[in-house]
Amino acid sequence: MSFFGRFLLATLCGLVLAVGVHIAAILASPVLAEQDAFAKVQSSVVSDSAQLIGAPGGRNTWLPLPDPAIAVAACTFDLREGPMRVAAKAGSSFLSFSFHTETGGVFFAITDRASIRGELEIVAMMARQLDEARAAEDENDPSRDVRIVSPSQQGFVLVRVAAPTPSLRPQAEAAAKAVSCTTDQGQA
Repeated sequence: MSFFGRFLLATLCGLVLAVGVHIAAILASPVLAEQDAFAKVQSSVVSDSAQLIGAPGGRNTWLPLPDPAIAVAACTFDLREGPMRVAAKAGSSFLSFSFHTETGGVFFAITDRASIRGELEIVAMMARQLDEARAAEDENDPSRDVRIVSPSQQGFVLVRVAAPTPSLRPQAEAAAKAVSCTTDQGQA
């Protein structure tokens, strides 16, 4: 093989190797990140109700650019302790939940349009817990819970409530903080 052929082969191998390393680094970054969204939410949430994490002006938030028209709250879950029930009362403002895995991937999202009689209630559980709940269920009186299966045991829920005008911001924050996130101990 000539010098030019060896040079071309070495260059091509180097490019393929560089592309492979870059792709691996991009795909591994969520797993290797120490201060990911789950770690930040977990450190700022301490109770059975959603806690505000997004406030305008940068106060009490770790979000890079919080939207002043949206009140953002969060709660974490650990399904090893049992299914988690997220409940809220739908009001006149837009309300949405997004369920995230520990690595940040969204696995379920719902808005207040799905509320029944002004209430929105979701139960997140593992597949095994869903099977147990179905087995314990009375056939004549089935559960009306909206049940979702989480792909991971830990994660977090983001609650967003819209404040169409700045004067409605306190009401949106109150609605976001009123969302309850409790563990159903009886179904663990």
